Amino acid sequence: MDRTTQAAEEPGEASFSTGEVARRLGVSPTTVRSWDRRYGIGAGTRTQGSHRRWSPQDMARLERMCGLTSTGVPPAEAARLVIGSLPPPAGQPSIPAPTSAGGRAGGGMRLGSVRAECRGVARAALRLDAGTLDELLTTVIRDLGLITAWTEVIMPALHAAGRKWEGEPDRYVEVEHFLSWHVSGALRRACSPLPPGRSRGAVTLLACVPQESHTLPLEVLAASLTERALPVRMFGAALPAENLLGAVERTGPVVVGLWAQSRATADRVLADRVADLRWGPQGARRKPAVLALGPGWSGTSAHARPQGLAEAVAAVEARVAQHQRGRRRHSAASR
Repeated sequence: MDRTTQAAEEPGEASFSTGEVARRLGVSPTTVRSWDRRYGIGAGTRTQGSHRRWSPQDMARLERMCGLTSTGVPPAEAARLVIGSLPPPAGQPSIPAPTSAGGRAGGGMRLGSVRAECRGVARAALRLDAGTLDELLTTVIRDLGLITAWTEVIMPALHAAGRKWEGEPDRYVEVEHFLSWHVSGALRRACSPLPPGRSRGAVTLLACVPQESHTLPLEVLAASLTERALPVRMFGAALPAENLLGAVERTGPVVVGLWAQSRATADRVLADRVADLRWGPQGARRKPAVLALGPGWSGTSAHARPQGLAEAVAAVEARVAQHQRGRRRHSAASR
């Protein structure tokens, strides 16, 4: 029986849909189907409804195909090499079939043991494939939720792209910038600003300290809070100290999150000044809780230091809930 018309996969054998395969590889479903139709790099089985089902062996061939094309081998030639198990042409590196845990993305970034979705995102970023990367990021945020998508898919891919290799200090800088830009766009698409009347609780203000330009962790925190209907004022990179203090006084936030990527930018004095600001009517004056966010604050700040996105979200929610309880008690006492 021909492999492309087999009715169903062998009982008990793992198999994947075309969409699952595309997400794992970091290519579009159209590309997977095209490789099947044009070059015979196809699914070993079909369902009764003629839907492709891809076995682990099929996946291994596709991963080798991705590895070859990512190094510049034309798709037709890559398919010939995969099908014939021939050595790659002169000047092209040999691409071993990656395993499900460990190895590299398309023969490039070292990822270690990560989710399949992370490997797909890294492959698309390596190829600078904007359309596929946007599709993959939108899918993982929708399917996994922001916190899991960030901690288990996006952040490992960013770390791999940003890692400095001995002898190649500038490798993958363009990939890191490309991936960061598309992650930022995906976060905005996932959580648009709340319309009037839809938010709950008091404001959280998020800003990078002066001289700090790493905004992406704050963007994912802002998106996570917006997802929970908690209002956010996001100020992004390198907000000057006096402007930060002025913004805090104008908005009266319950929480102020300050991001510092390195110790060189972490400013303990500024964090203390923010924490000492007070506002509100006499007898009910309050001040913000300061969250020292990012690795730069390690060992330098007495303020709360959440470890990771989930802990930061929980800290904001707890503070907002505390503020709301205090307002209810004050309202009851004033009646």
